[in-house]
Amino acid sequence: METPLYHEGNRQLQDRFDSRRIADRLQQITLHDRFTDGDCDFVARSSMFFLATADAEGQPDVSYKGGIPGFVRIVDEQTLAFPDYDGNGMFKSLGNILVNPKVGLLFVDFEDPNRMRVSGTASISDDDPLLAEFPGAQLVVRVRAERIFPNCPRYIHRLQLVERSVYAPRSEHEPPEPDWKQMEVFRDALPRKEADGGR
Repeated sequence: METPLYHEGNRQLQDRFDSRRIADRLQQITLHDRFTDGDCDFVARSSMFFLATADAEGQPDVSYKGGIPGFVRIVDEQTLAFPDYDGNGMFKSLGNILVNPKVGLLFVDFEDPNRMRVSGTASISDDDPLLAEFPGAQLVVRVRAERIFPNCPRYIHRLQLVERSVYAPRSEHEPPEPDWKQMEVFRDALPRKEADGGR
């Protein structure tokens, strides 16, 4: 890791609240840049994560990414990949990656409270070898991890999955068209293939 984990702003608050020692110990004990077996298991069973990006000027954005467990893959000890599914066409997250590839991912397990942060550098491809393995994917995003670390789950509310989204792509399942795409106010602005009734 080339840049320090803590910058002057972090240190200022750590010193104010006397947490520099524990912050340094947490860095020594928990921070890593290679996915462990435990990290791989956590990612493999995750059905969602939050993706933080920023544009070229540093304006931040965060997005929820969901799918069927296994939709995020650890492809080697420092790289994960996930599909980009059809969305609202704004491309806020992926557009940001094109101009500023630094990203942060937050995985949260609400049933057995746990969380893990991954930060690194992302790339986007429309001919990634994994594309065919992700039903419904239009692009594949790969993230080269630079910092991986668990977070204390103390404030995670315990929640239970009631039902998986019917819109989550998977093998032998054709997701329905979302209601908003059928609204007259949006219909004439949809990508041509969708406006014509295709997917």
